[in-house]
Amino acid sequence: MSELRGATDIGDFLVSARSFDEYRAMFALTDADLRGRALDCPGGGASFTAAARVRGADAFAVDPVYASPPRELVARLDAELARGSAWATANAERYVWGFHGDPAAHARLRAESAAAFARHLAEHPGHHVAAALPDLPFGDGAFDLVLSSHLLFTYADRLDARFHAAALREMARVGAEVRVYPLVDQAGRALPDLLASVVAELGDAGVRAEVEDVPYEFQRGARSMLRLGPVPPRTGVRGAGAPAAGGRMPA
Repeated sequence: MSELRGATDIGDFLVSARSFDEYRAMFALTDADLRGRALDCPGGGASFTAAARVRGADAFAVDPVYASPPRELVARLDAELARGSAWATANAERYVWGFHGDPAAHARLRAESAAAFARHLAEHPGHHVAAALPDLPFGDGAFDLVLSSHLLFTYADRLDARFHAAALREMARVGAEVRVYPLVDQAGRALPDLLASVVAELGDAGVRAEVEDVPYEFQRGARSMLRLGPVPPRTGVRGAGAPAAGGRMPA
């Protein structure tokens, strides 16, 4: 693992452990959203899958880190919790602390979430699939909902527009609906050119992309998610038109 390296960059991709409640707020999830098949992509050490399954969802997580033996993954997650907490504490002015309270409470919540993840991983390893965007091992339309947090846009300094478009098309292939949060980078900067580019490419592929506000802001400025779904039928001058061609979407 690299050191925290500078004012805008946390370093290596962080394996985080966000809680179910954070997911509900980040993605504006309702009870109805959790009644089908859901995929957390990438899942990291989040407790979403475990908690969603308790609530009746047929939930799974996918992440390349799941290729590691469970004991090694849990040990790595402990180190990542410390790294993430150190970053948040050192850069506290970049965050809105209303949801968590303060850096210490934030660290406790993430530790609790990581512990829930570790228990679920030990008891139900099949719910955690080792794979990485933009090539995921699921069939077309395998999920009702795909959630993706803190990878796309967050790491725009190292993931280019081509990767973003391919990853979004892949998630749209496997999910009837996709929600992506946040839409700012690590420094909290908006990315209008990148967002416009991927939305245009998704539209060409038959995928509707809309930006929606969410009832959550931890990183300052991160108040919106990207929601993907099929383009609805268009109504022509003479009546009902034909649906736009569907785009390929994996998970």
